[in-house]
Amino acid sequence: MSDRTLKEIQKQVDQWVVETGKGYWSPHEMLARLVEEVGETARLLNHLYGPKKKKESEPAQELSDELADILFAVICLANSHQIDLQDAFEQVMKKYSTRDRYR
Repeated sequence: MSDRTLKEIQKQVDQWVVETGKGYWSPHEMLARLVEEVGETARLLNHLYGPKKKKESEPAQELSDELADILFAVICLANSHQIDLQDAFEQVMKKYSTRDRYR
């Protein structure tokens, strides 16, 4: 896959939502989905690095897949609110570069 900007990725997700005809979920539904995906990531990290090991009967998971699920959920939430994540990310990096410069 080629390198793409966040704007391009947001557009791809929006096109998929339009093509499927499902539309974006309500904000509460999207938040619930995001929290669910973060929980799955937490569970996987606990299996990998924490005291709770995965049962043999549980399916294998990849951290990259779980992080991508989180990213997809965040993009859907941003798109539904017309938030340009490219601009938002650039602003937050400026904030961290200034505020946390000497930490």
